[in-house]
Amino acid sequence: MITPTMDELAAEQAGLVLSSFDLEMAWQLGRRIREIAAERRLPIGIEVSHGATPAFFALLPGATPDNLDWVRRKRAVALRFHQSSLYMRLLCENKSVDFHDRYRLPREDFAASGGGVPIIIRGVGVVGAAAVSGLPDVEDHQLVVSTLRGLL
Repeated sequence: MITPTMDELAAEQAGLVLSSFDLEMAWQLGRRIREIAAERRLPIGIEVSHGATPAFFALLPGATPDNLDWVRRKRAVALRFHQSSLYMRLLCENKSVDFHDRYRLPREDFAASGGGVPIIIRGVGVVGAAAVSGLPDVEDHQLVVSTLRGLL
């Protein structure tokens, strides 16, 4: 899978703005990601949050507890920076800086690796995040984005 550019990621995020998002939608998003992953037999961890509160949490066969830690850390990046964790990875790579050093964030709490995507409501801003871990990070990102697009 080809890594998108930062401009492509910015345009993608601008096209993923929802009119509303509540706990039911968080559950539906997580459930749909899980259904797709189960159909494809993907060994992933999934987390969808409403605000900073996890609203959906799942591990599929083949995933490990490490994947749950990764989704937590990717979600933290999306919530803190209001950008996808993949965008933040590319931003730091393009500037040749270490993400954790640049922002003085602990590695155990933040992961600038694709798969964490902010959930944005038009006129409100970031109200949650969805994160996936277990695939190469660009694929994690694409799984979240393609499923989130289905809520539009």
